[in-house]
Amino acid sequence: MLSEQTKARFDREIAKYPADQRISAVMACLSIVQQERGWVSPESEQEVAEHIGVAPMAVHEVTTFYNMYNQQPVGQFKLNVCTNLPCQLRDGQKALQYLCDKLGVEAGGTTADGLFTVQPCECLGACADAPVMLVNDRQMVSFMGNDKLDKLVDVLKAQAK
Repeated sequence: MLSEQTKARFDREIAKYPADQRISAVMACLSIVQQERGWVSPESEQEVAEHIGVAPMAVHEVTTFYNMYNQQPVGQFKLNVCTNLPCQLRDGQKALQYLCDKLGVEAGGTTADGLFTVQPCECLGACADAPVMLVNDRQMVSFMGNDKLDKLVDVLKAQAK
């Protein structure tokens, strides 16, 4: 159930658009849900759709199109490793595999302690810095060879709650 605070946040986003274009607020509302709950469940999609006044499928289409929306619970640190061709040519797949091996998970998996989710992602737009990663959908890190990956994991472990 959406809290009154969440509904108010939704309403601020919806107010940015003409009444007949309320669907334009869907991305912001999904981001709010994810910030508060950590992921976007099918029930959350339904709540967003009802609040905005659109078909649930319209919300689901957005959730499933963009990889920034977690469709299942993720670890405290979500590590998206670019595996598009330019990064592939500069060891993007090797960086993904190294992280998975180091943390003991398959691509798309979450460590048993709930700290890390490691997953491939689409182009992050920093091809010259490959291989690149996005940490928690907010922080881009570049030139991620094994030593830098080790340091990143150590720093994140130290920051863990």
